[in-house]
Amino acid sequence: MEAELAALVSSGATTLVGLMASDAWTQVRDRVAAFFGRAGSTDVAAEELRLSQEDLLAARTEGDEEAVAEDIAAVWRARLRRVLRTDPTAADELRRLLDELAPAAGAQTVVVHNSVSGGVQYGPVVQGQNFTDLTFNSSGTSSGNSSGAAGPDAAGDPT
Repeated sequence: MEAELAALVSSGATTLVGLMASDAWTQVRDRVAAFFGRAGSTDVAAEELRLSQEDLLAARTEGDEEAVAEDIAAVWRARLRRVLRTDPTAADELRRLLDELAPAAGAQTVVVHNSVSGGVQYGPVVQGQNFTDLTFNSSGTSSGNSSGAAGPDAAGDPT
């Protein structure tokens, strides 16, 4: 197999395994199954993909994700090689599929922990990015405070 196709196969398998371990997998698995099912049954390809993902997620919980991911990638590299050997037009389709999946493959799960400090808050506190059209019906006074904490009096001093 020529170097360009070998690189395509390697990239395809790596992207596939990366997607299996991400939240994006549910959105792309049918497209991937359709690609592999082109010469046979899409249902069979979908089941094999499901089993690979199941193995990968089980390995993650057992702390062995890296080794299992490499094993799974090797299996799918072999499958990709077979597809490309039997159908030369599949290379272009695989390139297009990888281009479409690239944003999903780059998605990362990020955990953010925020804290609010600096006194008592008498209304909603919103932390984030790109908020639009937010409406909060809060008077901003202690009368709306259901926590039982004292609010500022008319002079602004805490009571």
